[in-house]
Amino acid sequence: MIRTAALVVAAIGCSGCFLSPGMRMDEGALQERGRNSSDPSRFRIVLITPQVLVAQAKARADADAARHRDQPTAPTAEGDYRISSHDVLSVIVWEHPELTIPAGEFRSAETVGYPVSAEGDIYFPHVGLLNVVGRTPEQVRRELTEKLARVVKDPQLQVLVAAYRGKRAQVSGEVVAPVPVPITDVPLHVQDAIGLAKGFTPDADPSRVTLTRGGQVHQLDLLALYEGGDMSQNWLLQDGDVVHVPDRSQNKIYVMGEVIKPAIRTMPKGRLNLADAIGDLTQLDPLYSDPAQIFVFRGQYDAPEIYRLDASSPDALLLATQFQLQPHDVVFVSTTGLGQYSRVASQILPTVQGLWEVWDIVRFSY
Repeated sequence: MIRTAALVVAAIGCSGCFLSPGMRMDEGALQERGRNSSDPSRFRIVLITPQVLVAQAKARADADAARHRDQPTAPTAEGDYRISSHDVLSVIVWEHPELTIPAGEFRSAETVGYPVSAEGDIYFPHVGLLNVVGRTPEQVRRELTEKLARVVKDPQLQVLVAAYRGKRAQVSGEVVAPVPVPITDVPLHVQDAIGLAKGFTPDADPSRVTLTRGGQVHQLDLLALYEGGDMSQNWLLQDGDVVHVPDRSQNKIYVMGEVIKPAIRTMPKGRLNLADAIGDLTQLDPLYSDPAQIFVFRGQYDAPEIYRLDASSPDALLLATQFQLQPHDVVFVSTTGLGQYSRVASQILPTVQGLWEVWDIVRFSY
């Protein structure tokens, strides 16, 4: 009878080893999946070393250089504004108030000005229809002066844009006041447009601002502008541009495994290193975690990038502070062998104790 009970206990213990609770890193299964994929080389685990950090830094620098090569057109000179349809012009003819303010002197220039039609024309007394779209106010002034000279002796004119209604850029997304922003004779850049929209909301992600122009979407990193003075990110806006500020919902990483508190963490300002991810709120579980087996999974399921940090010595955490995570990375902390055994033992111990109690009852009953 004792032998039978011992065999039952051993069987439970062995089965418990195979049914150990919790998630584990199964490198064998990963390698098998890699052998059956189109690119087995992607299914290898890369140890995080100083050389890996240097290679990643170079890749980021190359990406920044490629983004810098995609430059917008140079800004036009201030005052070189080209009139657009739906703008309103103000035309002043000195010493001829009947031509300057025919509707009364107490009305605004925008109200009594000359609206540019959808066809690009204005109607001016003694001149008739005059096409002004695509021309500067100075060019319009010269032509009006020439034509008015036929009926007015030595005319002196000034042409201004009283209302900029034809050219606009749109600011949308995580800004306080999403608005269409008029493009005037003063060059309008992305930073100016964000300011006119009253700045970012707390949920904004300035590192992934997009500018849509002519059907093409350009990625802008405004953090590089604000924090590093990278003026290449401050594009000059054109008519029809859409500046969109996304929220931070896509900038998340997942911390799982043997940590105190598994969590989904948002990357502040689009940046988070591995040391921050496993510190602070999450923290490694001191009883069950294996510091030598900290993994970062990145990319697609069928072609993942897998990195491992061996943090068994404290100085390895210096590598973790330099390892930059990317959105949707999964950080997994594996379990120690002793931790797995401890969990198995804690599960089978009540069963073993129950068996011995049953055995005692049976033994003493005889």
